[in-house]
Amino acid sequence: MGSAAIVHLARPAGGALFAACTQGGRTSELKDKSRLRYPINGFQALVLTALLMGLGVSVGLPLGALPGMLLPLAFATTLTSFIFSLLLYAKALVAPASALAPGGNSGNSMYDFFLGRELNPRLGSFDFKYFCELRPGLIGWVFINLALLMQEAELRGSPSLAMWLVNGFQLLYVGDALWYEESVLTTMDIIHDGFGFMLVFGDLAWVPFTYSLQAQFLLYHPQPLGLPMALLICLLKVIGYYIFRGANSQKNTFRKNPSDPSVAGLETIPTATGRQLLVSGWWGMVRHPNYLGDLIMALAWSLPCGLSHLLPYFYVLYFTALLVHREARDEQQCLQKYGRAWQEYCKRVPYRIIPYVY
Repeated sequence: MGSAAIVHLARPAGGALFAACTQGGRTSELKDKSRLRYPINGFQALVLTALLMGLGVSVGLPLGALPGMLLPLAFATTLTSFIFSLLLYAKALVAPASALAPGGNSGNSMYDFFLGRELNPRLGSFDFKYFCELRPGLIGWVFINLALLMQEAELRGSPSLAMWLVNGFQLLYVGDALWYEESVLTTMDIIHDGFGFMLVFGDLAWVPFTYSLQAQFLLYHPQPLGLPMALLICLLKVIGYYIFRGANSQKNTFRKNPSDPSVAGLETIPTATGRQLLVSGWWGMVRHPNYLGDLIMALAWSLPCGLSHLLPYFYVLYFTALLVHREARDEQQCLQKYGRAWQEYCKRVPYRIIPYVY
């Protein structure tokens, strides 16, 4: 999941950086100063899906049978992602140059197919990338977890405490992402990367089937978990969420209105573009405090699986590598765009993700 490049910037005088309010949605500014309009209703989609799923289960939908179908479903979703990416690539071949992603026209067809040629492929007002970025993968992840919990209840009489924690932690993560859906409009995925196989496969296949590994592991390898250890894991989750939500809320507030009382006293560094770099608060602790909170939460939802197997910690290892790579891309882009101001920021805030470590 991960957040994005240039996330702690704001215009002076209270202007919005990338998103502006419209009735019933948000708009995102493009390079040619035009705007694309987006509906902000991801959380409502989650609730509606839950209601429909609950109705289905009440009339006999065998949700508990889903765990036995995960492998063929993952294969079908991967195949669908490949075909969908081919169609997106074909669509991008006739798209105007202004619609292409910054790196989407390299001349290497395989590279462009993988990363995506078109920045915001749309059919009418329906934006494929924006829709896929959060909704199918995250909502699918939640319901795969729920199916695994129901299957465990059928096998063992009731879900284990470890399974409840994994489901609860990850539901909170998904609910938070969809509740604050508009923040995705400032992520690197939306404002920089094209929509190609990398994002299509990641959104539709990788997220729901890989991020549910902890619940899959617990179904077949039940783990005893005492209340004291469960409370310690919950505390770790709370700490991670506090850092993650605090950092993201601070930069979102600052981006929308730097005069807001909650952020007006924060120290900033002016840039040549007229924007400001936060250099205090959460963003004065490390350059990516939201990444730090993300990693702590990832560890918290792996720990209920015990320490007997590496598989439940695959997500932590993968996500660490992903965020380190993403952070390096952030550094390059910010240095190119903000020059000396970014160099000054890096001197003032030397640690990238983990204070005094990295």
